[in-house]
Amino acid sequence: MAVETILVPMDGSPLSKRALRIALAEYPGASVTVLHVINPAQPGYSYPVDYDPEVEPLHGSEAWYERSEAYAEELFETARDVAAEYDAELDTALLVGEPGRAIIDYARRHEVDEIVIGSHGRDEAEQFFLGSVTETVVFRSPVRVLLVR
Repeated sequence: MAVETILVPMDGSPLSKRALRIALAEYPGASVTVLHVINPAQPGYSYPVDYDPEVEPLHGSEAWYERSEAYAEELFETARDVAAEYDAELDTALLVGEPGRAIIDYARRHEVDEIVIGSHGRDEAEQFFLGSVTETVVFRSPVRVLLVR
C-alpha cells in the first residue's frame, strides 16, 4: 500500500521536528499535514518550552487561547521552513482538545495513511519511555504509526 497522506503531530519538541524531517525525506510525494493541538487541560502543553504560569495569561482566558494560537502559528512557520528545505509543501491543522484523542480523530476523519510522531515530547526524563500522547496514538491509531526516537 502506497503512503499518500501523512499526519505529523507537532508540539515544539525536538523529536516532533525530527519526525517532520523524516516524513518529508521518506515520503517525498506524500501529502503531509502538520497538526498542533491546543490542550486546555495542560496549560504548558500549548506553549513554548519556557512557559511560566506566573507571567503568562490566565489559563483558559481569551488571552491564553490567543497566545496558544500564536504559538501554533510559530510551530507551523517552522514546519513550513523545514518543508522548504525538502522542496515540499504541507498543510497545517489546529485543534483544541486532548492531544492523543485529537490526533486519532483527525487521522480517522481525514483518511490519513500514516502518522509520524516523536516518541515523547519535551521532557528529557522521558527519553526511554513513550510519552502519554504518543502512547495513546500508538495503541489506538487506526493507521500505521512511525515512531521517531
